[in-house]
Amino acid sequence: MTPCVRRARDADHFRRRRLATVARMAHLELVEKKDVSSFRKLAIGTWRTAYDPTVYGTLSVRMEKALQYIERFREVHGVRLTVTHLVAKATAEALRRCPDANAILRFNKIYLRQRVTLSVLVVQTDQGDGKVDLTAAKIDDADKKSLKEMAAEMAATIEKVRQRKDQSLEKGKGTVALVPFMLMNAFLKLLHLLMYTFNLDLSAFGMPRDAFGGVTITNVGSLGLDIAYVPLVPYTAVPIFIAPGAVSDEPVVDDGKVVPGKVMRINASFDHRFIDGAHAAVLSRTVKEMMENPFERFDRLD
Repeated sequence: MTPCVRRARDADHFRRRRLATVARMAHLELVEKKDVSSFRKLAIGTWRTAYDPTVYGTLSVRMEKALQYIERFREVHGVRLTVTHLVAKATAEALRRCPDANAILRFNKIYLRQRVTLSVLVVQTDQGDGKVDLTAAKIDDADKKSLKEMAAEMAATIEKVRQRKDQSLEKGKGTVALVPFMLMNAFLKLLHLLMYTFNLDLSAFGMPRDAFGGVTITNVGSLGLDIAYVPLVPYTAVPIFIAPGAVSDEPVVDDGKVVPGKVMRINASFDHRFIDGAHAAVLSRTVKEMMENPFERFDRLD
């Protein structure tokens, strides 16, 4: 073997070992998006952070069939299904159909997530001191799970979170509690830099792995609100926040006639740097299609 061939072999071996080491250290499974349009590059360059490019939208959904489906699902499976579960599953399917919306920005480049991970905001109450906290319960590979599996997993996760038995989450909160208020802004920027820009797994330091996923859902309908828009939170790197409102009785039009109906508004905030109207159209059509045809689009009940 010549010296040149030997050096080339050794260099290739070193490169493979380095890539393997980096893969083990990765926080998320990502692949860079190469075919970026000129508009997308302009959008990324125009807005420096998620504070700037927020777009808001509301989708009105007929809920008569969805409510019937929820009732029938509970009878068949004995599982407490809710509107939030339906929205979460519909959103997961929307991201599967529109993978370009399941992404984050790193070094001003778009990287597509290789898994569909969602999070649902959960209220925690510390008994005895009246302190209320808000945290996220996540679901990995939500697009590959049945609605029954998602409902069961979400129930177990939420119960675990509310009882403060999620060790990684509690460890992360303990780490945050040690940071002085005057340093919180710098701390969160550093956290985002390490976990998402550099894509480092900080679970060993008490930071949960991909705690918020690619979409965060919070049911503002439980607060009695029809419409509310959730602000983007830059340090989470989540580009889409979904807020289902309350189901209300409203006049609707069926076959040219005004009749009583059940309507819910699904409110969304998204990052316009890499999600635009074309992506939003696919996402909204998918969610509306599934929510208004639940017996055909969700788990079969026969």
